[in-house]
Amino acid sequence: MTIWLGLALFAPIIGSFLGVLVRRLPGGLPVARARSRCETCGTPLAARDLVPIASYFALRGRCRACRAPIARFHLHIELAAIAVVAAAMAADPHADAVAAWRDCGLGWTLLALAWIDAETLLLPDALTLPLLLAGLAAAWPDIDALTDRAAGAAVGYLAFRAVAAGYRAARGRAGLGAGDAKLLAAGGAWLGLERLPALILLAALAGLAHALLVTRRRRRLTAATAVPFGPALAFAIFALWLCHRGPP
Repeated sequence: MTIWLGLALFAPIIGSFLGVLVRRLPGGLPVARARSRCETCGTPLAARDLVPIASYFALRGRCRACRAPIARFHLHIELAAIAVVAAAMAADPHADAVAAWRDCGLGWTLLALAWIDAETLLLPDALTLPLLLAGLAAAWPDIDALTDRAAGAAVGYLAFRAVAAGYRAARGRAGLGAGDAKLLAAGGAWLGLERLPALILLAALAGLAHALLVTRRRRRLTAATAVPFGPALAFAIFALWLCHRGPP
């Protein structure tokens, strides 16, 4: 239980960093070197203004310099990072430190990818490709598991690329992006070949549920409406991983 408490306390810091990734990666902006600034007045933020969650409430949700409202995005992603820890802990309360960090690392990376895709319709290679490699590395030194996961990654990528090519040929426009194929490949690298159909099915159901939710909010969907599939894929990967860790 100590490891989970430590991860829960550390999660807001991770969430703050994920917020930086979400805001900067899609635009190719520097992630590590540029100082954080108020999004309204551009004033550099002091260390006391960057304490995850606590600073937001201490400042009552407003910039110290210009008093403009601070985007709730930062608070939300920090809380979401804690939710990842809670989900991982619920799946295996007695996990050792390595397993706990592995599960949370997967969840945090998927959280960033889902958020970026929801906002920009992009799934950056800087996150999807390391995630794929990490899934393969997590199988080492079990050669059978590594082979299964490598096959899952390859088949997942090729399957989505084939669907995307077929859709473009039939409709004359893009349907699935290359980022979706790479994220499915990463999912295959974590879950293996045998769980790939379950992953695609769960992601499709999650995507359909999201589309229905959008229509209930009175936003009309048409055949040309761009709907991000990354969040549904990310949810399905994490859910299946927590339910069935490792190879079948």
